[in-house]
Amino acid sequence: MSLPLLGTLSLRGRLTLYVTLLSVVPLLTLNIIQAHSARGMLEEQIRAALLREAEGVKDLMEATLAEREASLRNWAEDPAVRSALRTGNTQQADSLLTLLQRRYLTLNGIVLFNDEGHAVSASMPALRDAYAGSQDAVRSSAWFREAQQGRTTGEGVTVEDPVIGVRVLSLALPVVDPATNQRLGVLLAAFDWAQVDELVRPALARASQRDLKSFALALRRPDGTVLYDSRGAEATGNGELLAVTAINDSSVRDVADGWHFIALVDPAEAYAPVERARLPAMLMAAGFLVLAVVGAWLLARGITRPVLALREAVTRIVREGDLTRSIDVKAGDDEVGELADAFGQLVKQLRDTAHSLHRGTRVLSDTVAELHLASEQQERNVARQASALQETQVTAQEIRQTSLLASEKANDVLGRASRAEEVGQSGEEDIRDSLGGFQSLLDQSRQMTERITQLNERTRQIGGITQTVKDLADQSNMLALNAAIEAARSGEHGKGFGVVAREIRNLADQSIDSTERVRDILNELGNAILSTARMTEAGQARVEAGLEQVRSSGDRLKELATIIQDNASAVRQIAGAVAQQNAGIAQIFSAVTDLSSMMNDTQQSLAATTRAAKLLQEVSGQMQDVARAYRI
Repeated sequence: MSLPLLGTLSLRGRLTLYVTLLSVVPLLTLNIIQAHSARGMLEEQIRAALLREAEGVKDLMEATLAEREASLRNWAEDPAVRSALRTGNTQQADSLLTLLQRRYLTLNGIVLFNDEGHAVSASMPALRDAYAGSQDAVRSSAWFREAQQGRTTGEGVTVEDPVIGVRVLSLALPVVDPATNQRLGVLLAAFDWAQVDELVRPALARASQRDLKSFALALRRPDGTVLYDSRGAEATGNGELLAVTAINDSSVRDVADGWHFIALVDPAEAYAPVERARLPAMLMAAGFLVLAVVGAWLLARGITRPVLALREAVTRIVREGDLTRSIDVKAGDDEVGELADAFGQLVKQLRDTAHSLHRGTRVLSDTVAELHLASEQQERNVARQASALQETQVTAQEIRQTSLLASEKANDVLGRASRAEEVGQSGEEDIRDSLGGFQSLLDQSRQMTERITQLNERTRQIGGITQTVKDLADQSNMLALNAAIEAARSGEHGKGFGVVAREIRNLADQSIDSTERVRDILNELGNAILSTARMTEAGQARVEAGLEQVRSSGDRLKELATIIQDNASAVRQIAGAVAQQNAGIAQIFSAVTDLSSMMNDTQQSLAATTRAAKLLQEVSGQMQDVARAYRI
């Protein structure tokens, strides 16, 4: 992408600009990188120094407070202190607290309270008197409540103590009776908060030696409450200052656990050495820029002088088209001189090329004309072949459709033949089953005829038995009649026998009537059996006739099944032949389609050849015009 300003510059100007940029940009980049690197290193060093100062003050404060808390715990376990709370005798406790006050100058006072908040003993009598009558205030204070729970607190350090009159850190611990493990009271050691100035003074002195006048140290609770600030009470916040925080952890248990020790410094003052070193670096960069511009201009002037001479020679050749004159450019033995010699050889070769071009254009024109005529003739021949091939493709398509239709019909006929063959086989099996049924029916009919004959014979036998019974009844009747006659002859002695004779006669009459009814029934049964026998014989005759017809139908159905199987086999052969014919016609149609596609490709190739021939003819004319443009 070219810039608008660079497009208006000459080669000398662009070379001067490029060489200047190549010289200056790396220098400026290196200068900027070094400045950032130096600032980053200085910032890391300052942060590390601030962290060391904050950590030093934290460790010193932690050690001091931990030592005071340990001492206070030992004092709370002293027998004199416990005795003063148990007995009320404070003489030994007063002496002990006074001695401790003199030994530890960082404490503003030591006071012993009972569990109700009364001051029992103190390191100074005036201090004990000052707490007299303030039991409620003592019990409500945070340090007293926390001490009763066995903990220390830093609350209240931000304001002056109302009794002592200065800011103190109230370190308080419970006094416990070891025998009963009951709380007796609270021992208070008021740590002078002004001693923090003594703890931070070495760090402030070291910062002053490094010319960091804005260095400050601050102490805050986790909630942001300011406990101490070396800048004084008028300091309102960090503002634009560079701050590094060290947090007091709970590895050593003390009242300052969780406090933030903050080291502060003004960034402008901290980074002043880097700012002071920036001006000489800028002056050196400006001087190098001037030298780079002058050197680049001289270099561009030495490079562009022979190039301008070559431009004039090329312009003359382009404007006049004269290749008869040689190129004579004075240049050194450097790359530009080699370029001038190469350009002279180029003009010489261009002259030889022009000669060859004149000869080649004439031969090319003749060849292109012949190629154009041959291409047109071939295109006409291919057009006729394509037309005939298209007609062949249409015919092959019709044959293919006819073959597909024949294949579908053959498949249909094959399906019907297969169905007929299945039906024939099923009918043959049904005829076979029917023959078996008819044969069973014939056997049953014969058995029924035999049974009916046997039944008729049993009926005749029953008729004979009935006649015998009738004869017996007639004889019984005659005997009864004779008995009645004899009873009548016997008079009174034969009356009983006459009654029996009458009863026997009545029974004989009933037997005669019954035998007559049985005979009538047997006659009707015999007639029915005879009718049934005749009907059975007629049915047997018809069954035999039907069986014969079924056998005849089965034989004809077997012949029909054989014919259907032969037809199905012939239809399968026809369907196979039609499928083979359809496959062959499909191959023919595919070949004709491929041939048609090839013919289209050939027509397109011929058309492309014709266009190429026309283009070559035009190019040949242009080459002739170009060849005529130079004098050789």
